[in-house]
Amino acid sequence: MSVLVKLQDLKKKQENKSMANIHWYPGHIAKAEKKLREQSNLVDVILEVVDARIPISSRYDNLNKITNQKPRLLVLNKADIADPLLTSQWMDYIKENVGIPSITTSANVSKDLSALIKEAVILGKPKIDSLITKGMRPRAIRAMVVGMPNVGKSSIINKLIRKGKAKVGPKAGVTRAAQWVRINPKLELLDTPGIIPMRLEDQARAGKLAMVNSISENAYDQIEVSQELVELLYEKYPEKLKKHYKLQDIADLPTLEDIALSRKWLCSGGEADTTRCASAVLSDFRNGRIGKITLESVAQVQD
Repeated sequence: MSVLVKLQDLKKKQENKSMANIHWYPGHIAKAEKKLREQSNLVDVILEVVDARIPISSRYDNLNKITNQKPRLLVLNKADIADPLLTSQWMDYIKENVGIPSITTSANVSKDLSALIKEAVILGKPKIDSLITKGMRPRAIRAMVVGMPNVGKSSIINKLIRKGKAKVGPKAGVTRAAQWVRINPKLELLDTPGIIPMRLEDQARAGKLAMVNSISENAYDQIEVSQELVELLYEKYPEKLKKHYKLQDIADLPTLEDIALSRKWLCSGGEADTTRCASAVLSDFRNGRIGKITLESVAQVQD
């Protein structure tokens, strides 16, 4: 069987997987969405954070509706471990087709904050101008950071808070838990954004979220998701995969067993330790050790 045919069969296999593979909790979703709606009423601007490695799968489908169509800035985070060529293509696509401004950020680069703050102020200015027109006193623009778990919301919030330092405290008429941080005289940040889980019927998309650690490990089989990641990497970045795990002598699609044997991760008796291997492969990908990788391309949207 050719590698191409094998990859096509693997895609069909992924598409036909049972809905039981990754489990969703409707009660948690409804509670998180209710909290997000409440919090979005307090702000002027939404900073939507997605993982630059999966910019399709890490977006929340109903965010515009849930946040009452508030102005949004799309933040492609973790750009430092994403494929720079594909990130550039995604930025061009978003500019031409999505209709909202976007920037790239990296968890370890604080200089990205200046661009983020500047864009947030621009997006919130019409709201402040409207208040002034109505005879009200101008105030700082209010923003909040939202997104799927582990896309980097916390790192962005923490960097902004360290920059701002001074907490403003609760606003009148606002839920007691809502705390504000003055980033600069023009911008305040709501520092208690809700985590947004999401119910997905697309198991391939759910699998990618698991790969980047946006889904609890209790909701999926680590070995299964890790093998699916290996298959994706072999399809998109075969040389990086082979080089990192020293698989140059393997001509066909690698398995977790191949990787475990190459790294000498063995159980008692000399068998491949696929459990350890699965954990290591996911960790290597999530931390950029395999290379700068993006699992989704603009072509997937255009097809």
